[in-house]
Amino acid sequence: MPSQESPAATDEPDAQAPPWRPERTHMDWLRNTLAVSGPTEEVARFRAAAAGSGMISWELDLAALEEEFLLPMAAPPDSVPAISLAGAKLLARRLREAVALNHQRALSGLDTDRSCPLDLHRLLPVPASILKLGPEEPASRDWLLAHWGTTRPLRHVEELPSRLDRRKKKMGELRVGFWSADWSPWQAVVRLRRNWSALSFVLTPDYAPGGAEGQGEAAGAASAGERNKSAPVSRARARRG
Repeated sequence: MPSQESPAATDEPDAQAPPWRPERTHMDWLRNTLAVSGPTEEVARFRAAAAGSGMISWELDLAALEEEFLLPMAAPPDSVPAISLAGAKLLARRLREAVALNHQRALSGLDTDRSCPLDLHRLLPVPASILKLGPEEPASRDWLLAHWGTTRPLRHVEELPSRLDRRKKKMGELRVGFWSADWSPWQAVVRLRRNWSALSFVLTPDYAPGGAEGQGEAAGAASAGERNKSAPVSRARARRG
């Protein structure tokens, strides 16, 4: 009886497989407004607590980062001119050094920089065990999504003019506009409401028509109160498997 062999050889080298390159995950940015109001003294206390540098003090794996810079240059896609391996290594090393320098400068201002009026890392700090993993690990993204509701630090954070009724003499308001990654920071708002019970937090996401389906319900739950403890959390996007 003839043997039944697989039509494809299993020990043939995978010569035609494309070289591995770092995956670039698509990310949408969503415009939001957060209004924090309440007794004047309590708003002032929150304003002081929320102001910071706006960055997360990650521990970067510079060696892995250099490799990510190197691989696309050493094995570019078809029809893309390649540079020499020595040149690619030199450029990757210089990029690594530039990232390390910029990161160190940013870290040096963590204790003194108060230019960001809504710094989630100051209000809801990322644990040291997560910081050690770096920003691209799935566990890091999962933690941010579960505790902040978004997977990146807020961007373009700016204080906006207050809309509080001026007749309310003993009341204050802090309005902040910002952009968040993929999702509004509704989980952060839920936790801030617990920690600052004397204040009112109203989060207003600005959704593009037809975009971000399913997010409005969760963001609305955060701004209207904890009516639904089981509000859905979107799945974290892992940059690398």
